[in-house]
Amino acid sequence: MSGRTPTRSIVALSIGGCGSAAALRICDPLLPYLAREYDVGLAAAAQTVTAFAIAYGLLQLAYGPIGDRYGKYRVVTIATIGCALTTLACAVAPTLPALVAARAFAGATAGALIPLSLAWIGDVVAYERRQSVLARYLIGQMFGIALGQVLGGIGADRFGAGPVFLALAAWFAVAAVLMGRYAPASEEAVHHGGRGVVRRFLAVLDVRWSRVVLLTVFVEGLLLVGALAFVPTHLHRVYDLPLTAAGAIVMLYAAGGFVYAVLSPVLVRRLGEPGLAAGGGVLLTLCFVGLAMRTTPAVAAIACLAGGLGFYMLHNTLQVNATQMAPAQRGSSLALFACILFLGQSSGVTLAGTLIERVGTGPVIAGAGVLLLVVALVFALALRRHRA
Repeated sequence: MSGRTPTRSIVALSIGGCGSAAALRICDPLLPYLAREYDVGLAAAAQTVTAFAIAYGLLQLAYGPIGDRYGKYRVVTIATIGCALTTLACAVAPTLPALVAARAFAGATAGALIPLSLAWIGDVVAYERRQSVLARYLIGQMFGIALGQVLGGIGADRFGAGPVFLALAAWFAVAAVLMGRYAPASEEAVHHGGRGVVRRFLAVLDVRWSRVVLLTVFVEGLLLVGALAFVPTHLHRVYDLPLTAAGAIVMLYAAGGFVYAVLSPVLVRRLGEPGLAAGGGVLLTLCFVGLAMRTTPAVAAIACLAGGLGFYMLHNTLQVNATQMAPAQRGSSLALFACILFLGQSSGVTLAGTLIERVGTGPVIAGAGVLLLVVALVFALALRRHRA
């Protein structure tokens, strides 16, 4: 582990992570458009979100060991090339089933980018500097959430789904070129002797703190993304906003992440990890309850900004702890973390879509906000005890 931070390599990885986050969120504003275009309900249109998340999560079980064996940075670069091709397939998909299938392949390729990047950073950056370095890396992910929402909204209002997927495919192509340009001179692969893949995952699960982190991130993904995927639809319905404008408001969620990236050294020093988790839960609750109250678009914008700050306070704390669950096999442990997260997210979108068709967007979004507070406070208490 070097004392020098490989800034250019991390920036290249961050650009790829931006594309991965944009691919995850790009269909959120498109859901009403896809429902009209293919004459289906919102739950059916939301399969484009669910298919991506399920494939993204399940492929972690393969990418973690592959990254450990052949080099994490190398695998991320190859997967980014795959992302460009699978996103291109989304752009030319002629039917909703074809688009759902292409989105599944896109999720399968995008699954390597953020988790293996985090694991690689964990390999090359010391723990005492890792929280702030990860926060800077996650700027790409934050911008990707905004990029996906805006591209999806523009596609829904003006151009359709095809052109926005073409733009995203071009982004992945540029990211792959940069990763190749700034690849580390050498990367040491991790050899585990005769220990099999399943035994490595079981070794992670054998640690009690690992189980706490993984359970927390599953519930976080279930509640957070289940609600967030339908926020543009909620704003569109409640305020009669164009989907482009609704996506732009949700983009402020990512702006809250930028605030966290700038303030993270101060926040970590003042609050500590338990305080970050608890404070993040409070802000997320205020965000989602505020969105559900049907006040004004300006209040919704402020709520999204606060929610973005809260999310990264909570989630970055979870990610930093995930990098230390099993340091000797960090790729596998981060892969398991990402798998559990995205299985929670895909379950959350499906559950939220079903509930929204029965009770509407407001109650589902508010309920998710209240439950997120409980999750954050319980994790903060467990973290404080773990540190003690």
